[in-house]
Amino acid sequence: MRDYTNINDLGNLQNAVKEAIEIKKNPLQHKTLGEGKTICLLFFNNSLRTRLSTQKAAQNLGMNVIVMNFGSEGWELEYEEGAIMNGSKSEHVKEAAKVIAQYCDIVAIRAFASLTDKEKDQAEIVMNSFKKYAGIPVVNMESATGHPLQALADAITMEEYKTVHKPKVVLSWAPHPKALPQAVANSFVEMMQLHDADFVITHPEGYELDPEITKLSTIEHDQEKAFENADFVYVKNWSSFKDYGRVMNSDSAWMVTTEKMKLTNNAKFMHCLPVRRNVIVADAVIDSENSIVIQQANNRTFSAQMVLKKILESNG
Repeated sequence: MRDYTNINDLGNLQNAVKEAIEIKKNPLQHKTLGEGKTICLLFFNNSLRTRLSTQKAAQNLGMNVIVMNFGSEGWELEYEEGAIMNGSKSEHVKEAAKVIAQYCDIVAIRAFASLTDKEKDQAEIVMNSFKKYAGIPVVNMESATGHPLQALADAITMEEYKTVHKPKVVLSWAPHPKALPQAVANSFVEMMQLHDADFVITHPEGYELDPEITKLSTIEHDQEKAFENADFVYVKNWSSFKDYGRVMNSDSAWMVTTEKMKLTNNAKFMHCLPVRRNVIVADAVIDSENSIVIQQANNRTFSAQMVLKKILESNG
């Protein structure tokens, strides 16, 4: 595996999950694999779990880690071909990517959607520019349209907590005061399409995700009906894809409550964090014994470590 920018880069999800769980049993078992190697983590947006877990994963493999926050530390980059750079952007990605590649062996990037220009966001300009010009492996730490490290951690978590061979998994939209990207939801859907599960997406009308991603996945606009007999309830807000970036519905009735969870098959509650308490989910749900959000966050380390291990093994 050269790059990890989409969950499908893993080849076989089930094998990847098994390997990650084995790594989790002894995180330092491959501590010499990354000796003499450096990973550069570039953050164009804020992070807590992604930054700390990816850094820890790299260190568990013996790698050196360089972190740079472009929002406050780096020059503003230009991505347009043939641009006349007489504005606020001081450096072109053509030079920046090549320079960074001289300092490290792997570059990992976090760059959110603008939520203002659908075509540019779907073109994944930041991620694809580094893939084009850096010439070294690229890892997606959340892009405009996907968060495959989170999706792999979610798959690991469900494997650890499932009680039936073919669980019912529900991805539910919930309200949020801000417009949020579709990235986490997109990658979760793509991951679930590789799973043997009864998968349902529930959201208000108008919040359909990209149909190229959801494909034939079941969509249910009645949240309570979707929750019936669920084994896992994964909750996430996203803004409109059709009316791109808009918050069209802030209906508090979509918040996940104890009453709704009673409709499930004693389901585990999942969320990628950070979460708006008593907006996305009631305190009683996220603080319950069935909430596995902290365990889910812990698996971010082993998700990243499995990916970095694959890349190091493939690229020498």
